[in-house]
Amino acid sequence: MEAELSQMRETPAVYTRDLHYSYDDRPAVIAGISLTVAQGASMGIVGRNGAGKTTLFMLLCGILRPIRGEISVAGKPVAYRTFNPDIGYVFQNPDDQLFSPTVFDDILFGPINMKFSRREASQRAEEAMSQCGCGSLARRPSHHLSGGEKRMVAIATVLAMRPGVMLYDEPTSNLDVAGKRMVSSLLVQRDTTNLVASHDLEFVCEVCDEVCVLKEGCVAAVGPAREIMARKDLMQGAGLEVPYSLR
Repeated sequence: MEAELSQMRETPAVYTRDLHYSYDDRPAVIAGISLTVAQGASMGIVGRNGAGKTTLFMLLCGILRPIRGEISVAGKPVAYRTFNPDIGYVFQNPDDQLFSPTVFDDILFGPINMKFSRREASQRAEEAMSQCGCGSLARRPSHHLSGGEKRMVAIATVLAMRPGVMLYDEPTSNLDVAGKRMVSSLLVQRDTTNLVASHDLEFVCEVCDEVCVLKEGCVAAVGPAREIMARKDLMQGAGLEVPYSLR
């Protein structure tokens, strides 16, 4: 039993090897990314617009199929367009994620489709709403919410499914200070593996132990977040600025 637990801990939460992807009108969006993320780690994925952050996330959860390369989550190969309960993706645009009549229905959707009983699914939805501070919004139509409220509801829809790996694409967009603080608390306190793609580099410094810097679809550097992002030459070469807290 101890050997099995040790092996589980040693299995990367996310693993890619020589990953490649291109769109028809833009070749080499992902150009040979090899990345290993340990169980329980929080890694920031940073890079200028077009560096490949969102495309990488869509590959990791099977929305896109790589041209070549390997992807596994929790030791299992990722299958194209197949639901994987081990990984949850919070989209950059909440409107792409919210489609039900009410907030509660949106958050309930995932657990219900995972075949949980109505009671269990409702408990998960209630817990996720509480974690994201959106319980008072339960009966409101999602499309009537503010941008920040939509962001927190979108996060709750994924948390309700309780995946082991969470992908957050620009999670602080449209959030005020209180909203950012809540997302920060979620990332720091939850026992999950978190990948955070963000242009908010101060936020990445706050919530991520490690960072992967992408440049033109390639890994420019990966390592301790504050150490990597303090390197002015590296950051400027990737079209980024050193966070103010590290200057």
